[in-house]
Amino acid sequence: MDFDQIVNGIPLIFVVMGLVELVKAFGAQGKVLTAASFLIGLGLGVLYQVSIAVPEGFAGWFGAVIFGLALGLVACKVYDAMKSATKAQG
Repeated sequence: MDFDQIVNGIPLIFVVMGLVELVKAFGAQGKVLTAASFLIGLGLGVLYQVSIAVPEGFAGWFGAVIFGLALGLVACKVYDAMKSATKAQG
């Protein structure tokens, strides 16, 4: 599974990261940001799958949710890695 899904020229993972930074600007910090990155990734992942084709039956929806979970987990770990990298530099 790769995560190079592009919506109107913008990689979906960058949208997730941008939205997490927006949540951060509203004062969220710590584990709240980790949870936000996971939930935003989950939501956008499912919406992305629905935008391609509305899933039919349990298998279709299950696949869309699994894709959303995977995107949420990747976004969560990318956010953690970026946070660790910037902390190590500063």
